[in-house]
Amino acid sequence: MRLYALCKKTWVMSLLVFALVVSLTPVSQAAASLSVSQALENQNNSVQAVKGYVVGQPTGTSTVITSNYPNDYALALADSTNETNTDKMVYVQIPSNLRSTFGLQSHSELKGKSLTVTGTLTPYFSHPGIKSVTSISTETGGTDPTPDPTEPTVPVEDYYRTAAGKTGNTLKTELHNIIDHHTELSYSAVWEALKKTDEDPANTNNVILLYTGRSQAKSTNGGGVDDWNREHVWAKSHGDFGTAMGPGTDLHHLRPTDVSVNGTRGNLDFDNGGTEHSEALGNYFDSDSWEPRDEVKGDVARMLFYMAVRYEGDVSDEPDLELNNTVNNGTAPYHGKLSMLLQWNAQDPVDDRERRRNDIIYSDYQHNRNPFIDHPEWVNEIWN
Repeated sequence: MRLYALCKKTWVMSLLVFALVVSLTPVSQAAASLSVSQALENQNNSVQAVKGYVVGQPTGTSTVITSNYPNDYALALADSTNETNTDKMVYVQIPSNLRSTFGLQSHSELKGKSLTVTGTLTPYFSHPGIKSVTSISTETGGTDPTPDPTEPTVPVEDYYRTAAGKTGNTLKTELHNIIDHHTELSYSAVWEALKKTDEDPANTNNVILLYTGRSQAKSTNGGGVDDWNREHVWAKSHGDFGTAMGPGTDLHHLRPTDVSVNGTRGNLDFDNGGTEHSEALGNYFDSDSWEPRDEVKGDVARMLFYMAVRYEGDVSDEPDLELNNTVNNGTAPYHGKLSMLLQWNAQDPVDDRERRRNDIIYSDYQHNRNPFIDHPEWVNEIWN
């Protein structure tokens, strides 16, 4: 009997020890997905999985559309299928290799469906968001692969669909309608945007300055003589728009430049000739014009062509910007010299850096494109 009691006691103690060991042993479990409300509260650049219902496509900081989706580049998630308050939504930037599967223009039936999105919790459209997405899955599973960084960043086949076959003023008007009403930045936000749009691919801590071509630390932006600042390629006095949101903050014509070189260029029109600038070799200037270095002549021309199409004065607070064939335009809403800009467009074709910049402005900031980078042949369709 005593032996039985001893065995029983030993058995019970063994069970207790086993239970204690089990209770103290970590259990490996898959990390739970965050709700949309949790994602909104944790915009801390961490990588998380977020589960929510598709409620539409964001087109601006406080705008989400629920039909007639313009493209496949973004979607909005909420904790409820009938949520209409954008403050309770998280915006998702869809990577290029997932757009054909999860873009709302291609799959409007996704509205109301539950998705789990894994990516970095960081603002998109200046709104709480998820970017650098690595996977999207539906309730039934089917996680999609990690984006291939070598893929083209933004397909443009459908963007200009309504401009096909048009020429002259009809083409100009249609392109205006396509690129109009972009997401506008504040002038202070331009600093950070330029650090991304004009980043030096060989040194991601630097930007490339437009006129000198110099690679310079992003951190040296400011007003000092050796700093870089924000150059308005369409001089802001040519239309008197200053630094107002819209033409004054439009990234498609804002570039980082050396402060003193920017000061010399001032509001000069563009033409060939003059004295070579001692700090920006290859750039020439005189009393009424500025000639940029050969490597960016086409860039400058296409930026001005964009501005002349984007700003048509059809909104009360926007100027009607036009190109002409003169210099000394002063404060009139004109910029020249058109005949020289046409030459530069042909002389210096679009390069990969221009295309990359156009893609970044479209996908990350303004959500509109420079048509003359995508289709430089349209320049002659409109102005010749």
